[in-house]
Amino acid sequence: MTNSKLLFSLLLAGSVGTVSAQSLNDAKSAIESENYGKAKSILQQLVEKQAKNGANYFYLGQIYLVNEKPDSAAIYFNQGLTVDPKSSLNQVGLGTIDLLNNNASAAESKFAAVAAGVNKKSYVELYEIGRAYLNAPKPDYAKALEYLTQAKTRTTKDALVPLALGDAYTGMNESSLAYTNYRDAVDLDASLVRAQVRQAVIIRRAQAFDEAVAQLTTITEENPNYAPTFRELAETYNAWALQPSTTEEQYKELNKKAVDSYKKYLAVTGDSSFEARLRYADFLVFAREYGELKTVSEELIKNVNVDAKIYRYLGYIAYQDKDYAKSAEYLTNLLEKINPTRVISRDYMFAGLANASLKNEAKAIELLKKAIELDPELDETIAETGFINYGDQDYPGAVTIFKAVSAFPKSDYINEATYYLGEASYLLGYNKTQAEQDASAEYKQAYESLSTILASTDKEVIEKFQKKALYYRAWSQLAQDNLEAPKGDYVPDFQKFIDTVDAEGKVEDFKSMYGDANNYVGFFYYTKGNNAKAKAYFQKVLSLNPTDEFALQMIDYVK
Repeated sequence: MTNSKLLFSLLLAGSVGTVSAQSLNDAKSAIESENYGKAKSILQQLVEKQAKNGANYFYLGQIYLVNEKPDSAAIYFNQGLTVDPKSSLNQVGLGTIDLLNNNASAAESKFAAVAAGVNKKSYVELYEIGRAYLNAPKPDYAKALEYLTQAKTRTTKDALVPLALGDAYTGMNESSLAYTNYRDAVDLDASLVRAQVRQAVIIRRAQAFDEAVAQLTTITEENPNYAPTFRELAETYNAWALQPSTTEEQYKELNKKAVDSYKKYLAVTGDSSFEARLRYADFLVFAREYGELKTVSEELIKNVNVDAKIYRYLGYIAYQDKDYAKSAEYLTNLLEKINPTRVISRDYMFAGLANASLKNEAKAIELLKKAIELDPELDETIAETGFINYGDQDYPGAVTIFKAVSAFPKSDYINEATYYLGEASYLLGYNKTQAEQDASAEYKQAYESLSTILASTDKEVIEKFQKKALYYRAWSQLAQDNLEAPKGDYVPDFQKFIDTVDAEGKVEDFKSMYGDANNYVGFFYYTKGNNAKAKAYFQKVLSLNPTDEFALQMIDYVK
């Protein structure tokens, strides 16, 4: 749609008038429908024409917060306080920035002062404080509930208050109370579509995705001009796609619907601003739709005042294209240039994974640890990448990733990461040995990690990893032994491996490993002059594999 056609359609809808016709309520309505570009334009006009009205500055600052520009928001909040010192809303805005900067005590101090100073009949400030706690990087639902409850005692007419209470209870997983408040909001204002949308979100949170999609779809049909429903529909499809039970085919189908829904959201808002397209790119990041992200990024980078987040998109795309050097470069630029409050866990994850592939081990581990600290659930994605590297025989990359995951005791993958850190370290050491390089550090790492596994008393860990851990720990010791006059540190582990396999009747399952273990224990006894004992081990090997070259050669020496 061309700009002229868009303008004409808005005129027909009565949404565009003269500058003087734009009011604060128009701006609030645009914010409610998530047309932030329109809201910003109205508020900028209001700031010019009603320069003494502090509320105009507060809501304009809110737009900058939505667009992740807290410094710009702070400028407007401070201007609002300057022109209208009694406008405590702008003090709420500054407190909101404190929350964004993880300074909860400073925020609480500002909020408490506002609450104590406002007129006993005023509730808007209390409502906005509640919303600030809801929208914080680390939401404090209890605090939000405290202020929103106070707001509710001062008004029985504003539907936004029970709506926000519903959001607080949703965050606290109090679905029944959330539903009650959303219903109360609808009773006060039947046109408040967001309350209906939020009820569907509760269903999504319960992972009843098909039912949530059905409800949201019905709302879009009944209210086709209410854009936020399409965004929630997009996020619902995306959440559904990312479920562990989703097949690859379902994942693609659901994510396509997610992207289509988000495009519809943008079309309905009519917001084609640079900031709106940035938010679309952010959605594509979490939807893992890197092909579409590449297309969007190529357009965004043409903007003169390009946002630092462009490095995020380019870094992620380069990683998907296996251009790890470029990915690391872009993401380093991102982390250096972006406000720290805007960094997300995936920035650290992709930067860490790129550095792991570049064999920058210390840097990679540092970044991956930061990613997991911010979002513990990322340990699954990170661990899976380690398994892929291991399968591709990229042992340096696998070792780096497994070191990061195994450093977190609460990780669901700590046992897998610890075991494969040991096995991959041994294999990395073996490759170094073959290249006549010092592999002592790798063998030491293998021994330590496998020893951690063997010390476990968890039945599942024992069943899954004990035998292989014994086998590879023996190899890590054997690799450092002098086979001309072996000390035999490896013998106890090989012997326990043999005994365990025999006791469990799993010789066929571990046939190759079993042969190795018997051959090297037999060889040790041969070097010590105990031919009878050595012969018994070589005979066990030949009974399984009559063509084993090592056993055939050694059996002649011990006759």
